Amino acid sequence: MTIPTEPVGSVPRSAELQAGMQAHADGSLSAEALNDLFDAAVSETVARFEATGSPVVTDGEQTKSSFATYPLEGLATLAPNGVKIPFEDGHVRQLPVITAGPFQYQNLAGSYVKRTRKFTDRPVKQAVISASAMGLLYPAAGLDGYSPEQFHDDLIDQAVADIRSCLDAGADSVQVDFTEGRLALKLDPSGGLLQDFIDLNNEVFARFSDEELQRIGVHTCPGGDHDSTHSADIDYVELIPKLLTLSAGRFFMQMASEADPGRSLAVVAQHLQPHQRVYVGVIDVCNEVVESAQTVCDRVLAAAEHIPVGQLGTTDDCGYSPFSDDIATSRDTAFAKISARVQGTQMAADKLGI
Repeated sequence: MTIPTEPVGSVPRSAELQAGMQAHADGSLSAEALNDLFDAAVSETVARFEATGSPVVTDGEQTKSSFATYPLEGLATLAPNGVKIPFEDGHVRQLPVITAGPFQYQNLAGSYVKRTRKFTDRPVKQAVISASAMGLLYPAAGLDGYSPEQFHDDLIDQAVADIRSCLDAGADSVQVDFTEGRLALKLDPSGGLLQDFIDLNNEVFARFSDEELQRIGVHTCPGGDHDSTHSADIDYVELIPKLLTLSAGRFFMQMASEADPGRSLAVVAQHLQPHQRVYVGVIDVCNEVVESAQTVCDRVLAAAEHIPVGQLGTTDDCGYSPFSDDIATSRDTAFAKISARVQGTQMAADKLGI
C-alpha cells in the first residue's frame, strides 16, 4: 500500500476473555488457564487483522487491563484516589496514585510484542502509555522520602525501558498514547500543563536515536471510552502546534469525528516538519455505523488537500476498547471498520495515482 495505514491499538475483548480475566482476578481461574485464554484471544485477533488486509497488526490489547494501567498490574504501592477523568456521557474513570517509591513498571510492553509475534509474520505495532499520563500518579501532597525529582527520574527511566522493550522484542513501530494532551488544555487553559507534558515526553524521546524516533509515534484523541469522550469540547487547533513539537516521527491523529477536520488539517500542514508523518483518523470509533470504503476514500482525499501525500497515512480515531470492560462496540463492528479503512485507503491511493 502506497499510503500506509495502521490501527491505533485496542479492539473489544470477547465475552469469554472478559469472564476469564474476571475469574482470574477473583481467584477462580489459574494463571496458566488465563495465559491459554490470552494466547487464543491474541491468535484470533491477529488472524482477523490479517483478514482485513491490514499491512500492520497489533494484539488488540487483548491482555491489558487498560491502555493506561498495564504497567501497574501487581504494583503494591497504589491507592485508588487519583485523578478523576469525567466523560461527556457522565461516567468517570479514575487513576490510582502511588503511595511510596521507587516507581517501577511491573510489566513492560515488550512482553505483548513477543506474544503477538508468535502468531504472525506481518509487522507488529505496539502501543505504550505516555510518561505524562504516568506522571499523574504522583500525589499532589507529595510523599515522605520520595521527592518529585526522584519520581521524575524514575518515571523517565521506566518510560524509556517500556519503549525499548518493544523495539528489542521486534516491534516494527511503537505508539505512545497521549490522549491526555487535549485534556491538559481542559484542566489548564493557560497551556502550562500541556507544555509540561510535552517537555516530559520529549525527555523520553531524547533517549532514542533519530532512526529509532522514525519508528516511534504519538497518538492523540479527545478520549474514547464507551462511545464517549473527555475533551472533544476543547478546540483541536489549540493542541496541534504543541503536539507537533514532540520529537516522534509519526503522529496518529483523531480527525474523522472532528466537526471541521479541514480546519484542523490546515493547522497540521502549517506545523508539520519534514521528518514527520501524520496518520489521519478516517474512522470514527465512537459511531457504531460502519463507514463505507468510499467514505474513507473521500476522507483521505480531503486530507491530501492539506498534507503532502509522502507524509500522509491513515488510522482509526482511537482504540475501540482502551479499557477492558468497554463493550460499546462489538468485535465484528470494529473489524468491519478496520476493513473499510484498509480498502478506502487503497482506493484513495489509486485515485491519487501513487
